[in-house]
Amino acid sequence: MKIPSTFAIALYWVVSTGLGQNLDISGKVVSREGPVPFASVVLLPSSLGSATDSTGAYKIYNVKPGSYMLRVSFIGYKTFEKPIHVSSATANIADIVMEENGTQLQEIVVTGTLKKVNRLESPVPVEVYYPSFFKKNPTPNIFEALQTVNGVRPQLNCNVCNTGDIHINGLEGPYTMVLIDGMPIVSSLSTVYGLSGIPNAMVERIEIIKGPASSLYGSEAVGGLINIITKKPVAAPTLLVDMFGTSWLEKNIDISVKLKVGEKAISLTGINYFNFNNLVDNNKDGFTDLTLQNRISIFQKWSMSRKDNLPFNVAGRYFYEDRWGGDTRWTKAFRGGDTIYGESIYTKRWEFLGNYQLPVREKILISFSYNNHNQDSRYGTTSYIAQQNIAFSQLTWDKKISAHDFLAGAALRYTFYDDNTPATQITDTVGLSSRAQRTWLPGVFIQDEITLAQQHHLLFGFRYDYNSTHGNIYTPRFAYRWTLNENNILRLNAGTGYRVVNLFTEDHAALTGARTVIIKEELRPERSYNINLNYVRNMFVGNGNFLSFDVAAWYTYFDNRIFGDYESDPNNIIYHNLKGHAITSGITGNLDFTFNNGLKILAGATYMDVYYVENNDFGTAEKQRQILTEHWTGTWAASCPITALNLTFDYTGNFYGPMRLPLLGPLDPRKAYSPWWSIQNIQFTWENKRGLQVYGGVKNLLNWTPNRGNPFIIARTNDPFDKEVQYDASGNVLATPDNPYALTFDTSYVYGPNQGIRGFLGIRLTLQ
Repeated sequence: MKIPSTFAIALYWVVSTGLGQNLDISGKVVSREGPVPFASVVLLPSSLGSATDSTGAYKIYNVKPGSYMLRVSFIGYKTFEKPIHVSSATANIADIVMEENGTQLQEIVVTGTLKKVNRLESPVPVEVYYPSFFKKNPTPNIFEALQTVNGVRPQLNCNVCNTGDIHINGLEGPYTMVLIDGMPIVSSLSTVYGLSGIPNAMVERIEIIKGPASSLYGSEAVGGLINIITKKPVAAPTLLVDMFGTSWLEKNIDISVKLKVGEKAISLTGINYFNFNNLVDNNKDGFTDLTLQNRISIFQKWSMSRKDNLPFNVAGRYFYEDRWGGDTRWTKAFRGGDTIYGESIYTKRWEFLGNYQLPVREKILISFSYNNHNQDSRYGTTSYIAQQNIAFSQLTWDKKISAHDFLAGAALRYTFYDDNTPATQITDTVGLSSRAQRTWLPGVFIQDEITLAQQHHLLFGFRYDYNSTHGNIYTPRFAYRWTLNENNILRLNAGTGYRVVNLFTEDHAALTGARTVIIKEELRPERSYNINLNYVRNMFVGNGNFLSFDVAAWYTYFDNRIFGDYESDPNNIIYHNLKGHAITSGITGNLDFTFNNGLKILAGATYMDVYYVENNDFGTAEKQRQILTEHWTGTWAASCPITALNLTFDYTGNFYGPMRLPLLGPLDPRKAYSPWWSIQNIQFTWENKRGLQVYGGVKNLLNWTPNRGNPFIIARTNDPFDKEVQYDASGNVLATPDNPYALTFDTSYVYGPNQGIRGFLGIRLTLQ
């Protein structure tokens, strides 16, 4: 009997579905860079899945007909989801194009060797962080954003004006070099404020090196290096607007706009504006808990189109900030006076930088920068007015010959510095006059990366600088990379560092006027010797889950460090060359876990031991732990997509172990060591497909502030000019009924922010 065709089709469908006639589906996963190997491909809500091969292809077997959500995920790419219907006609699925969100495996880095190289192929360990990472806990400046980076700690140096610096592996801010697009334009005077004025909308990524990099970058790159790389105009979105506010009435807005100018130029303009004008005194000491600020920064970058795509970029930035903190009754009428205490800082700064590759057969690049920084400050009655200009130029030649990959270069740095402190003011027979510091620093360097075999690479580097004040400086460097396989890498780095110290641009305590600065002798340059061992392991766990961990151990020895003695005399800070040596050592680890359901966890922890050994007056060596340096620190960031609601949930935080704190004497009732403490944050982000994001959450969820367990944080806010303090014949503070702890006014007892819990809400719009 002949069966009608329509009935036959229906019968086939019933049999194939009812009796479990399963199908195989296949496809390919790609990105704009090419195939994406080892990506996780799953069909939800089933448990079926596969991983792509080296060509990006995948195949899922025995799939029952029906409707599914196809989810593709891989570290460094945004999770891709697409509803599909599997039927007898399903065989191949169109190519799935993954969008990058900052891969930690295949990204290109430049900071470690001054040349573009795949991160895993770099002989120098470089950590890379993208805006997507910092958006998990939005902040108004890069200084605060770095609090979620393991081994990196933004350290506040003053309870009143809230200025700070960046600690890397326990070394203070002056040991960290900050670059913008590879140029050392965030100088010692401006490091305190420079990180607060870079528009976040202009940042493409931040590269961090932990350990000396003086053989390539010279002075200041002793403890580590932070390179803030701004976006290429050609690849930037047409418009990006990001604005948020907090329940403390902080207001921040970031804008970037791309414009094509003619046929051969593209400009990218970024603007950041931050305002906080709300007096908060939750700890009831009569002083502001958070410095009031009004800040604007304008950054413009130009990219010129040239033959053979040779680079030619120029950029400029203008920065202005007005900040003050102190007695809540303070107004500008009291600036510099001794009636009501306030710390008021006006900062104006402009920068110019760029690079140009010569149109010759050899790869020769010229880089240049210039900055002008002006600061007008009042710390109570103490005036600090300073100007610093830095001009920098560098010529590099990149050449590969057989198994040798050479980089050679010459650099010239000129620094002009003038202020109204003893650093540049002298008194002669005529009277007070200025003696501005003018420092020339020419240098040459060479680097050779040698491929011994496919898995073994050596790097040798050497730099010679001539400091017009301190003479010849030599900084050699060595690195070895052993690629055990594509998922296991071992690196060994060793080198030296040096740093020329300027106390009045680096140590905020030397400026506040709360203590007298005593410099016992001529301060010599600091020198260090470092060795670092790093191991990276990447692996797939289960069905498409990816795990990466990075472990490093380091040891740094200083044969000279400039030591600031806060403890011998509470009225003074006594600086001298260390009569002994200093050590910083430790171990750090980072874990990156990406699950096939979209959950992503980043976590890290660091243990460090930072101390100095100095001979006392009897010739006995004494070991002392460094002030304001913790043994333990850790960070985490967990992100979980809630697909049905187009939401992402982020939970970020950090923790710090106890630090030794600067007390003012044996009667000081404040704790000698800080407790374990943690700042934790949550955020929800809603996003649509048109580039709109709405986000909100809670910062400092635990409402932690450093006044917990302490009777006070700032000593004697009732008498900030020490008018009621009494002294004995030797100049020591006496205990009196008005001053039972024998203290003077002091703001140096600070180890964490005074800002408690607060909510935030923001909106972000991106137009491509």
